[in-house]
Amino acid sequence: MAGITDFIALDVETANADFASICSIGLVHFRGGAVFKSLTILVDPEDEFDPINIGIHGIRPADVAGKPTMAKVFPVIGAALKDTAIVHHSPFDRTALARAASRYGTGGLPCFWLDTLQVARRTWDFKNNGGYGLANLAGAFGIEFKHHDAAEDARAAGHVLLRAVSDGGITLQQWVDDHGYVSTNSTAPTRIKRPAYPNGKVARKGDGDGPLLGETVVFTGELQVARDAAASQASIAGADVADSVTKKTTILVVGDQDLRLTRGQEKSAKHRKAEGMIADGAAIRIVGESDFVLMIATE
Repeated sequence: MAGITDFIALDVETANADFASICSIGLVHFRGGAVFKSLTILVDPEDEFDPINIGIHGIRPADVAGKPTMAKVFPVIGAALKDTAIVHHSPFDRTALARAASRYGTGGLPCFWLDTLQVARRTWDFKNNGGYGLANLAGAFGIEFKHHDAAEDARAAGHVLLRAVSDGGITLQQWVDDHGYVSTNSTAPTRIKRPAYPNGKVARKGDGDGPLLGETVVFTGELQVARDAAASQASIAGADVADSVTKKTTILVVGDQDLRLTRGQEKSAKHRKAEGMIADGAAIRIVGESDFVLMIATE
């Protein structure tokens, strides 16, 4: 990939807590450090609208009646986003599109992904100054936008990236190379530069003040993403990640399929140990991978 300077900022809104229930996509093309053009796509999620979500983004079933589903949207945006740097704020948007692609069997988007939440955590210190949510960052940098409008959120994320490039002196290409993800027509997003963890170990300290701050997370079972990528997500959300279940463990994340074991299958040693410790009074929560993804999602 040649050195990249232009990008498309992206944001999605969903009809309910299911990440795959996309009802709106905002795409904002940045060229030469400024907004070139903007597009909002309303989508029929073929799913129920939760009043909570409607209250957040204001999109109602009537607004998407007759609009295309993601089955029709994916081929169109896939062609437009091919080999493009896609900028978004938090893992939510990247994960939602991967979930929707899986639901409709359309395959992934052939592009590069960069999360401005990760960029912001590595550029500025907002731990004790409102955190790294898009609204707080926009307010700090004088970026005016209408929160939870997909195109407006995308535009704000793009401006946060431009500010980070200016303040930190790290180019967009460097950010993508070191912290980006890549996906193709047939794969979900995966880290471009994977950290090396000897002997398959993924333990690391928390690197953020997100929703899992103070937690100690352990992973087991077959996950939809690489184990080191899941560990990175937990760390960015504030959690320490450990390789084994101990007295310090507070959350055990189990692959969705392993969480719903059929007769004849056996739970992993970590799973059985956690259940035994819970029976003895340990405060460990056992959650599926999909629920873990929802837990670490931020605005």
